[in-house]
Amino acid sequence: MIIGIPKEIKNNEYRVALVPAGAEILTEEGHTVLVESDAGAGSSLCNEDYTAMGAQIASSAAEVYARSDLILKVKEPQPSEYPLIRQGQVIFTYFHFAASKDLTFAMMKSGAVCIAYETIQLPDGSLPLLTPMSEVAGRMAVHEGAKYLEKPMEGRGILLGGGAGSLAGECRNTWWRRGGIKRRANGGGSGRECYHFGCQFGSFAPFGGHIATECKNPLFQPSKH
Repeated sequence: MIIGIPKEIKNNEYRVALVPAGAEILTEEGHTVLVESDAGAGSSLCNEDYTAMGAQIASSAAEVYARSDLILKVKEPQPSEYPLIRQGQVIFTYFHFAASKDLTFAMMKSGAVCIAYETIQLPDGSLPLLTPMSEVAGRMAVHEGAKYLEKPMEGRGILLGGGAGSLAGECRNTWWRRGGIKRRANGGGSGRECYHFGCQFGSFAPFGGHIATECKNPLFQPSKH
């Protein structure tokens, strides 16, 4: 199989769908890996990193789409990529079809086989490809929140981690699934006091009794653990 890795062109998207180590594994299995030139540049990966692992470099996205049986991406195809996708070609990426009617109809019209990362499930119902995205988003949430507490951002000028002779800031986290867990993991590491509000009791399990939580369930009265 020829597996193509086009460069991501969505605004502010710097990731690449396959790292050189992945290219090595696929080529060892007998596949051809075709990477668009500078596809990994946003992740500090150069063309030579890929060719050293057996991948081939394509000069353009058009070449990648034209030659590949399977396309690996990070984010959904952009409008300029729609005409490059052909019938029967497999596109493996985060699609989030519910957010874009145009994307949905464009992929239907193309006749491609679209497999969305966010819909892949394990037998236990977990989402192994969506979970890492939630973890990253959860960790970034604390950084973003801290940024908007800075005076230049019209915040209150609070340093969440505190300092010598001053109290740490207080952080309140609310989550539904894994993203909030990672917000907690990142937030707790900075020394501030954190309060965590969740909707899934199993989410608290990884932390034992080391965090304060507020739980509410219609079967019993709210309780503090």
